Amino acid sequence: MVTSAIWPKLDYSRVPYRFYHDPAIYQLEQERIFRGTTWSLIGLEAEIPNPGDFRTSYIGEVPIVFNRDGAGEIKAFVNLCSHRGAIVRREVSGNATDHTCIYHQWCFAHDGSLLGVPFRRGVNGKGGYDDKTFDPAERGLRKVRIGSVFGVLFGTLSDEAEPLERYLGDAILGFLKRIFDKPVQVLGYHRQRIRGNWKGFAVNPRDNYHAGLLHDFFRIFGLDRPTQAGGATMDARHRHCVTWGRAGSDTDEFAREQYGRGDGLELAEPAIVDFRQERSDDLNLAIVSIFPNCVVAQIANSFATRQIRARGPDYYEIFQTILGYADDSPDMTRHRLRQANLVGPAGLVSMEDGEACEIQHRATKGLSNDPRAAEFLELGGGGELGDRDYRVTDVTVRGFWSYYAEMLGIEPEGALR
Repeated sequence: MVTSAIWPKLDYSRVPYRFYHDPAIYQLEQERIFRGTTWSLIGLEAEIPNPGDFRTSYIGEVPIVFNRDGAGEIKAFVNLCSHRGAIVRREVSGNATDHTCIYHQWCFAHDGSLLGVPFRRGVNGKGGYDDKTFDPAERGLRKVRIGSVFGVLFGTLSDEAEPLERYLGDAILGFLKRIFDKPVQVLGYHRQRIRGNWKGFAVNPRDNYHAGLLHDFFRIFGLDRPTQAGGATMDARHRHCVTWGRAGSDTDEFAREQYGRGDGLELAEPAIVDFRQERSDDLNLAIVSIFPNCVVAQIANSFATRQIRARGPDYYEIFQTILGYADDSPDMTRHRLRQANLVGPAGLVSMEDGEACEIQHRATKGLSNDPRAAEFLELGGGGELGDRDYRVTDVTVRGFWSYYAEMLGIEPEGALR
């Protein structure tokens, strides 16, 4: 590719629609991003509390299993049998002393090493594997490197990926520690299928200002709107970010003045927007976006992880894990579950995100081969990438595309990083 012809602007304020539709680009993403030197969200330690517990997950399109061995150590491997490539674990979760492929009964340990093979020495002295060429130590399942920060599990298929903590950076680690500052419990799951491209959702929470425009519920009832004090915090490479807002930092009157409209609506269940301050800060919104597939969202007193699962250029899934703290009172658990109605495929706000991503994808398909057709990302100005102390900015979206270009090897000379 001639990189100077791909990017109309060196600050990534123009993003060609082609990136959302081209099958060749999608395959390159699987190779260089998901199977490359990035770290992907795979799950939580809290999901596998006991020896033998396992869960299935994905890194890009590659199915994996993460589990605890008999000593309680967390291991992970690619969920494809080393014999014929069948899925080994078809369940979402469970507890097992080993993992046996249903097809030909090859049996594997918690770390993916091969334990046993039927008919290894044949039957009645005939058939079987040649002991000179068949080495069980070489026929195990492909290992997945895993790292854990505050109980959040990430995986990589690359031996060359930098250490997880360095990949995340101090700012992102600080926000993750803020949310996962004590043991969590899983309250439930959502899975949402969206007819679009995975990057459409990856940049959605980085756009800090759409919530007060697309989501009338947020704006009207004051949970999240651009008139609140807030901003965007990024890692040094600008590949990850946190968009945040402060509770009670605007008024309904000021918001109506800025939006130029009033609504006069009231909630029949006001508790759904109650914010109970749990920390020394007053952030009622903190959305952590970690390249390429991870979102950790705190909205008022609800919080969750969102894993983006790419399934092709025109389809992806959002796998969301709803969380609370292990020491929550029954009343607080009910409050978190009440606010969890904001998210998910039928959520009061998430439903609109899915629809917006789908209509964008459908509308841009016809222009995906036009080099002049591109997104316009200059809210808050173009140019330098970095933190902002205000919410109406595209800088975090541009940061995503900057690192994306690096990973795909299509950075133009002189591009901002």
